[in-house]
Amino acid sequence: MNLSDQLIRTTEKDPMKEAYIFQGEGVSYQVFNASVTKFAAKLNELGYGKGDHLALISGNSPLFMIGLYGSIRAGVTVIPVNPTYTVHEMSYILKNGDVKGVITMDVLMEKFEQMDADLNIQDYFVADTGAEPRDFSLSHKMKSFTKCVEEGDVHFQGPPLDGEEVAVILYTSGTTGKPKGAMLTHKNLYSNATDVADYLRISSSDRVIATLPMFHVFCLTVSLNAPIMNGGTVLIVPKFSPPEVFEVAESYKATVFAGVPTMYNYLLQTGKDRVSAFKNMRICIAGGSSLPVALLNDFEKHFNVRISEGYGLSEASPVTAFNPLDRPRKPGSIGTNIVNVENKVVDELGEEVPNGEVGELIVRGPNVMKGYYKLPEETAVTIRDGWLYTGDMARKDDEDYFYIVDRKKDMILVGGYNVYPREVEEVLYSHPDISEVAVVGSPDPQTGESVISFVVSSNPELDEDELKEFCSGSLARYKQPRRIHFMEELPKNTTGKILRKNLREQLSQK
Repeated sequence: MNLSDQLIRTTEKDPMKEAYIFQGEGVSYQVFNASVTKFAAKLNELGYGKGDHLALISGNSPLFMIGLYGSIRAGVTVIPVNPTYTVHEMSYILKNGDVKGVITMDVLMEKFEQMDADLNIQDYFVADTGAEPRDFSLSHKMKSFTKCVEEGDVHFQGPPLDGEEVAVILYTSGTTGKPKGAMLTHKNLYSNATDVADYLRISSSDRVIATLPMFHVFCLTVSLNAPIMNGGTVLIVPKFSPPEVFEVAESYKATVFAGVPTMYNYLLQTGKDRVSAFKNMRICIAGGSSLPVALLNDFEKHFNVRISEGYGLSEASPVTAFNPLDRPRKPGSIGTNIVNVENKVVDELGEEVPNGEVGELIVRGPNVMKGYYKLPEETAVTIRDGWLYTGDMARKDDEDYFYIVDRKKDMILVGGYNVYPREVEEVLYSHPDISEVAVVGSPDPQTGESVISFVVSSNPELDEDELKEFCSGSLARYKQPRRIHFMEELPKNTTGKILRKNLREQLSQK
């Protein structure tokens, strides 16, 4: 089974059920599935099939959903790309990914004009966004996405898809160097979507807000593929905006919301009078990075909805753990193994450590990637004896709940002692005037490294000495911030994840 076949089964079960709602217009599974089939047929007619790579470069929209499922149905491998990337960033992925065709929007064609000469792109399948028309030098390669869908054969049957064939290549953010393409098979994506849908009890009555970027694996599996598994409705929000999230949630009686910690922070800060918008919300899901306990508690209390924190990474399609719905939720924990997936905490030799001790989190299951595209050596380092080494430091308690301590590479070594940024961040987040925190290490001639904090405060009178004094009551001296920098906003990527790398760079320039 694969995502394409499951969409067909879901459609047959309830063809008139809304598959998605976008800008006030609902589209049934019958219409959505027909569009997918016709686009797949057009791709096939144009010579696209197994072994070919199509880049999907779009914001959250029906274009993304039809492009993704249509390409998969045609047997083509999809490479989702962040549409806000620079020409340099985008060009690297398109080259490295051996992309033959691109599904995109007219407003992005100016970028492609700058890099097309260095690429081997055969076709650009372009959606009309209503932007002011202009002549493009690449018009001879451009095809109307809408016309391709209209002209395709609705009776087309795609090639048989083997579970071990690559369905999607997701390029990692590249925080430690050039982005790497994680090859996710049909089995990887289908198994994780199914297991997540079952674990979170997503059903045909659920209405799931998709405001995380669809090109990101968190949204791709949790907010898009999982609802489609069981006939839920995807509420498409083009980009994260608290007012729009509240409006969509209230208007369409949303039952599931998935977001990263910064999204929850913004919703809480701006939603003092919007409690009723979440009155139908069954569950909220947090991932992407660790959710501060203070933020979790404040959000749940204000909106009267449970947040289930989980864990995942691109290389695992992505979900490996969630706080269960039928057992106590533990604040600060990523929960327990989801069905069919096993997490384990190990030492430097790969041996499991006793409960309570910190080690590296490793994962195995049907969701673990096939490997990195064209990087066999990197693959061999990351996947060993069937286990995916995540690079995250974690511990497990006696009830099999896991806790992410920090990224292995983010750990700070102060005078020989390990300091995990999250522990310091939790303390700072508990201060009533602090809304955002990030902690990084900085070279120190005396201790090796020192702890540096960056904070966003709602109180302009709050100063560094007061915050240091606040930390001293909860942290050992070597864990306490040496310096605290106040900022109006912390740097983030398009999913809202705080960019510690940028903060380190700022320190090195001072």
